[in-house]
Amino acid sequence: MAKDTINNVKLGLFISSAVAILIISLYLIGRNQNFFGSNFYLRARFSNINGLIAGNNVRFSGIQVGTVDKIRVIDDTTVEVTLIIDKSMKPYIHKNSTAAIGNDGLMGNKVINITPNKIASPVIEEDGLLFTRKAPYTDEMIEKLSSTNNNVEVLSFKLVNTVDQLNNSKALWSILNDTTIPVNLKLSINNIKEASIKINELMDVIHEIAKDLHEGRGTAGMLLKDEKAATDIKQAIANIDKASQESVTAIAAIDSVVQQLHEDMFYGKGAVHTLLRDTQFVSRLNHSMDNIEKGTAAFSEDMEALKHNALTRGYFKKQAKKTKSVK
Repeated sequence: MAKDTINNVKLGLFISSAVAILIISLYLIGRNQNFFGSNFYLRARFSNINGLIAGNNVRFSGIQVGTVDKIRVIDDTTVEVTLIIDKSMKPYIHKNSTAAIGNDGLMGNKVINITPNKIASPVIEEDGLLFTRKAPYTDEMIEKLSSTNNNVEVLSFKLVNTVDQLNNSKALWSILNDTTIPVNLKLSINNIKEASIKINELMDVIHEIAKDLHEGRGTAGMLLKDEKAATDIKQAIANIDKASQESVTAIAAIDSVVQQLHEDMFYGKGAVHTLLRDTQFVSRLNHSMDNIEKGTAAFSEDMEALKHNALTRGYFKKQAKKTKSVK
């Protein structure tokens, strides 16, 4: 009898312990799921919840703060998610906070991440509607990764072909093996440097000339800056123009004279025609010149004879001595 009593006590203690453990476990699980304790509700609307279900976790800045309570379809483009949040977090969640659906790890369950905004805003009220943003989903990332992988594969194939073409290119290797190219390139660079230096020197000279012109130095500067010189140049140009006009008048007068001489010579007018065109007059003139030459020769002979004549020889000697003394 006593043995049965002991066994019953042991059984009662075992059952009591099991019930206590079960109650504690249920409390802890319920607390984690916000079944117990103080909490409040928030809402968020998405166009695609991407597999989110009731009971998934809600995090605020990476901290577990609640769970998904229920999901309701508003229309064909909007799904509303109700969140159960620990009431102790209410002072930290503001109206401009944003909610986004993410993954608990790379391939884990879906979670809702609430991100605070740095801009000041009032605290959100009970059953308030959070702003939402679209986060990259795993499927989209895998799809983009697959597309990127395909692009890398195509790029690798083209790169291999390019490398093969470069390896098989005799022209390229001949250029790379040509030792004269670096020398010629260096000479070209030196020539470019020298040309650049000369251009800089030329620009300095042009700058100095421009400075002299601006300051009125030199002949060109004086012409540009000196008003008197400009006036004198204008006067000189006017004088040249006047002289040019007068020369035109003089040339016209000379042309008239030449035309008159031409007419006189060819049409028998004036002394010019007589001198140039009248052959009889020319003949008489030549005959007269001959006579003058003959008379001059006879006169010379007579003078020579007088120098040797006894009567006049003394006179000529006196004249010779007088001429010599004067010299």
